[in-house]
Amino acid sequence: MINDIRAKAVWVATFTLAITVSAAAKTHVITLGKWLTVKLFVGPNDGNSMEMQVRPLYVDAKIKDFTTGEPHDVTDQLFVVRRAYRLDDLLPEDPKTSPRWRWQRGGWLLVDRETGHVSSVNMPEFDPYYSVASWYRDYVAYCGISDSGERVYAIVSQLGNKKAILRKDLGAAQGKNQPDSECTAPEWQRQPMRVTFKPADAPPVTLTVHGHASDVATSDEDQ
Repeated sequence: MINDIRAKAVWVATFTLAITVSAAAKTHVITLGKWLTVKLFVGPNDGNSMEMQVRPLYVDAKIKDFTTGEPHDVTDQLFVVRRAYRLDDLLPEDPKTSPRWRWQRGGWLLVDRETGHVSSVNMPEFDPYYSVASWYRDYVAYCGISDSGERVYAIVSQLGNKKAILRKDLGAAQGKNQPDSECTAPEWQRQPMRVTFKPADAPPVTLTVHGHASDVATSDEDQ
C-alpha cells in the first residue's frame, strides 16, 4: 500500500516535471507579414493623405498587432518595431453601418522572440504625429512634444527605465501640419556615444550619453 502511494507520487512528480520542462522549452515563431499600402490622413482636419506601409506582426501564426517601418534588433532575443493601428472615425450620430477605419501611427513595441511577449515601450513625451525615433543599442532618441504642444524637447530614453535619461528644451514647437516636421531623425555616433538633434528652424544640438546619464557635448569635445 505504502509502496503504491510512493510509486504514484513519484509518477505524478515526474509527469509534472515533464510538463514544466516542455512548457519552458516551447519556442515561439515571430514573423512580420507582407507589406500593405494604406492611407495616412494628415494636415488640418485630416484633409490630405499620404501612403503608409504597414504589415502584421504574427506570434505563433496569429496576428498580434500591425507595424510600420523597419524593426531594430536590441539583442538576439529582443527587437523593437513601431506600431500601426486602425481607429474608428465614426461620430455618435453617424449611421452604424460599418466602422470608418483610419490608419494611425502609434508608439513602439518591444517583442521577445523567446517568450512571444509583446509590450509597449515607455517613451516619455513621444508624439506619434511629430516624433521620429532613432535607435542605438537599447537607447532611443527623439524630439518629444510637451502636453500643451508648445515646446520641443530632446529626449533620450533607455529600455527598462520609466523616465527619460535626458530631457533638454529645444525651444518652441513650430506646429506645422506635416508629420515628422518638428525634427529629423536624431543621428547617433559611438566612442564617445553622442546623438545630434536637428530641430526645425534651429541649430543642431549634440548631446553626449554617459551610461544612464547624458549631458551636452562641450566645444572641446567637438574639436
